[in-house]
Amino acid sequence: MKLSVLDQSLARTSEQAQDALQETLEMARWCEALGYERFWVSEHHAFPSVAGSAPEVLLAAIGAATRSIRIGSGGIMLPHYSAYKVAEQFSLLANLYAGRIDLGVGRAPGADMATAVALATDRRPKFERFPELVAELSDYLWNPAATPLVSPSPPADLPLWMLGSSPDSAVLAAKRGLPYNLGLFINPQASTQLITHYKQHFKPSSLWPEPYAILALSVFCAESEQQARALQLTFDLNLFRFFTGQSNGRSLTPQEAQNIQLGPQEQAFIKSRASSRAVGTPAQVREQIESFAQSHAADEIMAVTNMYYFEDRKRSFELLMEAMHG
Repeated sequence: MKLSVLDQSLARTSEQAQDALQETLEMARWCEALGYERFWVSEHHAFPSVAGSAPEVLLAAIGAATRSIRIGSGGIMLPHYSAYKVAEQFSLLANLYAGRIDLGVGRAPGADMATAVALATDRRPKFERFPELVAELSDYLWNPAATPLVSPSPPADLPLWMLGSSPDSAVLAAKRGLPYNLGLFINPQASTQLITHYKQHFKPSSLWPEPYAILALSVFCAESEQQARALQLTFDLNLFRFFTGQSNGRSLTPQEAQNIQLGPQEQAFIKSRASSRAVGTPAQVREQIESFAQSHAADEIMAVTNMYYFEDRKRSFELLMEAMHG
């Protein structure tokens, strides 16, 4: 099974964005050397611990830092933008890095609603227009008669990926004949039938005569189960602290996380995410991933590995590749 990576350009504090971006470039080179299929970067706004607010810019740097791995957006939050401008940006990227660019789009704000309002040119987010924007973007990419023309011309093999974590995205991907990425790490309660529904209702398109689906899930792989659980706990607690306004732009270290007495809210939050991740030794993670892939009918697994220390993340990707293809 193919393995890919979604990187979120994590910074340990809000002042370390430059370090996080340089780590993203190094991680892309590392994953390319390990043999990963693709390396995507996310779009988040107003997150103090995330530096990747402009994936289209970051992808240009990643393309220059790597040689062969596919790189892409996981994803562009299309309701914030003009479909024409997105087509221009990714046509330019696809001309710079021929045969390597994936354009993934999503409907979510990638931020809180106040930030979504700030992103909108008229202060009115266009979430309800997402299907229409996808149609416009498809037209600009693949219809030679579309006006205004996109320059440079989009390569014919530039794929448009539908990202999502709900039935709406699966339905739209099937209707438009697009490859689909199900973000289980975003929605741990996503139905195991979403990809099956997508495949059953898929309408072939010129680029994709057959359906194709990626399952994106959190992966915490280490030499011991205890270490992997500690890495997972650190991420869960930092995410909980962010959601509840307790982080102040600073992430807990694994050492600090181990010393926290978990209350009922923390325990419930951690339990709610258990069905969206693979945690443990390489053998344990392989077994869990194979089970996820089978139950969700996935063609490819995309690992989201958010760890405090950069070297822990690198080692996790190394162990994961060895476990699945060693």
